[in-house]
Amino acid sequence: MLRIIMFFAGVYLCGLSITFMIIYLNLLNQGYNFLEYVNFIISKPVILGGVLGAVLILISIYKKKGKIK
Repeated sequence: MLRIIMFFAGVYLCGLSITFMIIYLNLLNQGYNFLEYVNFIISKPVILGGVLGAVLILISIYKKKGKIK
């Protein structure tokens, strides 16, 4: 059950961060260059939550199932 919750939390965080990355693409129309865009994206905590989401997904998929004692 914990693996399912971790998986859905990871999918949610990744989806949220991808959505904000697409929204922040409007900065390129406002005169930012690509390097400034990347620096701006890296500094946002919502985007860094996407990395946490990817880690949660990987853990939930590849975690070995242990025996219950």
